[in-house]
Amino acid sequence: MHVDFSLSVAGLLVGFLVGLTGMGGGALLTPLLVLFFRVEPLAAISSDLLTSLVMKPVGGAVHMRHRTVNWRLVGWLTAGSVPSAFAGAMLIGAIGHASDVQSNLKVIIGVALCASVAMMVVRQLLDRRNRRRDAVAGEPVDVEQPLLVRPLRTVLIGVVGGFAVGMTSVGAGSVIIALLLVAYPTLRPAKLVGTDIVQAIPLVAAATLGHLFFGDVQFALTTFLLLGALPGVYLGARVSAQGPAAVIRPVIVAVLLASALALLNVGTPAVIAGATAGFAVMVVLRARSVTPPAPSAPELDPVR
Repeated sequence: MHVDFSLSVAGLLVGFLVGLTGMGGGALLTPLLVLFFRVEPLAAISSDLLTSLVMKPVGGAVHMRHRTVNWRLVGWLTAGSVPSAFAGAMLIGAIGHASDVQSNLKVIIGVALCASVAMMVVRQLLDRRNRRRDAVAGEPVDVEQPLLVRPLRTVLIGVVGGFAVGMTSVGAGSVIIALLLVAYPTLRPAKLVGTDIVQAIPLVAAATLGHLFFGDVQFALTTFLLLGALPGVYLGARVSAQGPAAVIRPVIVAVLLASALALLNVGTPAVIAGATAGFAVMVVLRARSVTPPAPSAPELDPVR
């Protein structure tokens, strides 16, 4: 394939959004490579995973330095995700080279993107519920409650997310983080994101290893992507401290839905309508997630 620096621009954009929002790059980069650069789906997945493997430690190092990682969760998630990610990569590598499978793989990626968007909406709903609950209880919103780690459910989350990543490169930063919110609703946002990013390092490493053996990694493609992705993820992480992720997330949902519908061969009017609806839903959820003021204590009647 012909490789040019427009790939580096795409890597810069994706890296910036990953650093800004904490969501996985696979949900953005894989459809971008397939739809706009006409890369074969299996090669897009394989090369995207190698790109993500280099990017992940950048965000992971930041969270480890700020101690926003729950290491017990990381351990149990890794126990499930590493073998399932390798198995998913091995499976898609074994069946993914045939032309008809490449076409079906677009559908699989599209379905995975739809699931990713659904998980992002669930995440927003759960986050809003937690904030309202804390406000009604009169508790500081950013204070983390003691967390009881449940090994079985955590390993199962790792298995589901790992297999999704190995098969499609989608799920490390969207599916797993949303499932963690369902399983551990008291986990604070900073540790939620930090734990997810750190556990994704061995997960993506296992998936990448599987694709190096069984997939179709394009090293020239990956090199050009990384030229933009590495400075992009660094800049995004720096800017994220100023808190614009809530503004950009509706745009990302719209892009993901448009990409998913395009991969599913839906007509252009439906693609536009779906992207608009996704954007509107996230804007409404964000607007209604503002923490209400804690109720004041009732005034006591004066002693008569």
